[in-house]
Amino acid sequence: MGKNLTTGSVFRTIVTFALPYLLSYFLQTLYGMADLFIAGQFIGIDGITAVANGSQVLYMLTVVIVGLAMGATVTIGRAVGANRLDRAAKAIGNVITLFAGIALALTVVLLLNVHNIISLIGVPVEAVEGTAQYLTICYIGIPFIVAYNIISSVFRGMGDSKSPMYFIAVACFCNIVFDYLFMGWLRLGPSGAALGTTLAQAISVTVTLVAIRRRRTGIRLKFGDLRPDRAMLRGILGIGVPTAVQDGCIQIAFIITVIANYRGLNDAAAVGVVEKVISALFLVPSSMLATVSAVSAQNIGAGRMERATKTLRYATAITVVYGIVISIVVELTAGSIVGLFTTDATVILLGTQYIRSYIVDSIFAGIHFCFSGFFAACGRSYIGFIHNIVAITLVRVPGAYLASKLFPNTLFPMGVAAPAGSLLSVLICLGFYAWLKRHGVISEKARA
Repeated sequence: MGKNLTTGSVFRTIVTFALPYLLSYFLQTLYGMADLFIAGQFIGIDGITAVANGSQVLYMLTVVIVGLAMGATVTIGRAVGANRLDRAAKAIGNVITLFAGIALALTVVLLLNVHNIISLIGVPVEAVEGTAQYLTICYIGIPFIVAYNIISSVFRGMGDSKSPMYFIAVACFCNIVFDYLFMGWLRLGPSGAALGTTLAQAISVTVTLVAIRRRRTGIRLKFGDLRPDRAMLRGILGIGVPTAVQDGCIQIAFIITVIANYRGLNDAAAVGVVEKVISALFLVPSSMLATVSAVSAQNIGAGRMERATKTLRYATAITVVYGIVISIVVELTAGSIVGLFTTDATVILLGTQYIRSYIVDSIFAGIHFCFSGFFAACGRSYIGFIHNIVAITLVRVPGAYLASKLFPNTLFPMGVAAPAGSLLSVLICLGFYAWLKRHGVISEKARA
């Protein structure tokens, strides 16, 4: 199940590890996009807005869970890199115990606060009922969401990014089939989208557990490994919590959606559609964040810091080239992209304005994503938290809010806030990297 990421070509290692992860991320993002696309075929703008808001909340939750799970990926990766399989087993056991409790707590708390969340994000009144239905059903399925992402983090920590891709492919296929069944044939509206998502996740986890039972690995998990170990949990959470907060901050689309909701139904629908498109287009930067974390963690565990820094450089170059290319493509096809999700002329116009200014962020965001992954592998995930919080509070949120007030007839200025905030994040990351290098924490020279 595992793979050694500490030898061979660094570039080849990045590509072979990142591609399955990229496909996994694409398939997971396709969940929300499929819901929105199919909703646009069978229900009106109120239904589209309900699914867009509901899936945005759910995606925000998933991103935070994935961030927490990064603590597991890095901890297990370091243990595997150091050939400490006993420590890897203990980390896996503690992750299972920890996240079982988290899943239970999240399910209870969120189900009790469905309407409070809807009020908080300012869902337009026409979409309130549909959003409530969507969130209630999806919250019931939280244990499956947590289970899939934790199992995936364990696989990736061991150097295996292919297995999670297969598991999510099963879920994505089932989700699309269920969407057409529930929203198309049975006409269940937003509830149908939520049912499809939840049932597909349940099937994915079932397939995952069956596959695990049939796998042979070098790690032997004992009952005692499930017993909470304070030092182990502190290490996992020390990396996972700042990463989760950082990743939650990256999903600033949640707050931008709230701002758009108060501008009216058309603006809310346009922003909802574009945010789904952006989440898909940002898959390469996101996959590089996870790739840099996993590959660098194993190399740092093996005492090969020079390979870890080389991983950062190559991954950054890949994301910058990707960002430039995708920005050009989107600028040329913006209207057609938004038109895939709705036929409403006003929504298409507003969405086109928003995505044309927003897409430039794919260049800058890719850079700070890679740095965040590297800092997490170094055990300094708090740096990702710092640069995201600073960029959000000083640029992204106030910039989007002011743009929404000063330019009520266009969404173009709101989109500019995203690349402006990411540019600030990049500068902060470069500063921290130089500081760590100056203090000897990072060495780019190979060992003699």
